[in-house]
Amino acid sequence: MNSVSHDPAGTRRHWLAVLARAPVERLAAALDGEDGLPAFRTVKPAQTGLVMVRGRAGGTGERFNLGEMTVSRCTVADAAGRIGVGWVAGRDRRKAELIARADALLQDPVRYQRLKTTLIEPLALEIAAANAARAAKAAATKVDFFTMVRGDD
Repeated sequence: MNSVSHDPAGTRRHWLAVLARAPVERLAAALDGEDGLPAFRTVKPAQTGLVMVRGRAGGTGERFNLGEMTVSRCTVADAAGRIGVGWVAGRDRRKAELIARADALLQDPVRYQRLKTTLIEPLALEIAAANAARAAKAAATKVDFFTMVRGDD
């Protein structure tokens, strides 16, 4: 089983989410700057397809099929047998492969801490700042509606 035994369970999910939202140029630069990269074997080549997106409706949260979304995915393995996966919204196969390679590298206990501090944490902060800026911009246009109660006595 390929699990990240050196960190809590949700960590891999977190770094994959961060990598999927990262600019492809940053991923390429981070992997180019990494010393002694292992040879990667392609398990599933980068490919583009559709996935069904589900939503929840109403107060009950009943699920429904919202529609299809284009995604690209890739799976690689390094010489030590670590399996890296990459999923990204859209048609960017190169980015899916870079995410898969980064995922395999992050599973290596020797590389994990360095990549966490030099790649994942800075990207997570940038993504959070961009989300906060977008939320602040949206909040500036918020209109509060209220109803005055008329006295009907």
